[in-house]
Amino acid sequence: MKPDYWLRAKRTLIRRDAVLARIIRAHPRIALARRGEPFKTLARSIVGQQISVKAAESVWNRVLLVAPAATPEQMLKARRRLPACGLSQRKAEYIADLARHFADGSIHARDWPHMDDEAVIAELIQVRGIGRWTAEMFLIFNLLRPDVLPLDDLGLQNAIGLHYFDGERATREAMRELGASWAPWRSVATWYLWRSLDPVPVEY
Repeated sequence: MKPDYWLRAKRTLIRRDAVLARIIRAHPRIALARRGEPFKTLARSIVGQQISVKAAESVWNRVLLVAPAATPEQMLKARRRLPACGLSQRKAEYIADLARHFADGSIHARDWPHMDDEAVIAELIQVRGIGRWTAEMFLIFNLLRPDVLPLDDLGLQNAIGLHYFDGERATREAMRELGASWAPWRSVATWYLWRSLDPVPVEY
């Protein structure tokens, strides 16, 4: 089910930005949808760090063979088998550390819906292997926050360069300035720019 703000955001972005208007109209029947439980979403994001979407999907499917429900408890039990699923040793350690944070209650997932974006990010980046990009993916895909602009995301960088800068890589400052015109719907703009590169929505 799409977020309740989705149609309002689409209308605003179509009115403000001709490039986004074209992309949005080209993808009329798909929308952002919440993906999984908080732990599962974060673990999947760790798997996807610095590899292609297709490779991440393949690795994640193998992880599910050893931890079918992808719960913290299952991941901890399977932690020594994770590298054989295609994860680097470091990513396997990150997922185990994340699982420990959830299992021992040192992470406050129940409070996240009531916290602002930066407060959630500050808590998440205390976990090994979770940097700002992973936290931002969580805000977009799990908490469905409407106004996240993930400047470190390669797909967003590529799409902005392609559509707004004649194929040249945009600077962070240029991306930030462009994104300011999309507020308070920067997550929605980002999602549609991703669709311009890959029409199939990514799961995180």
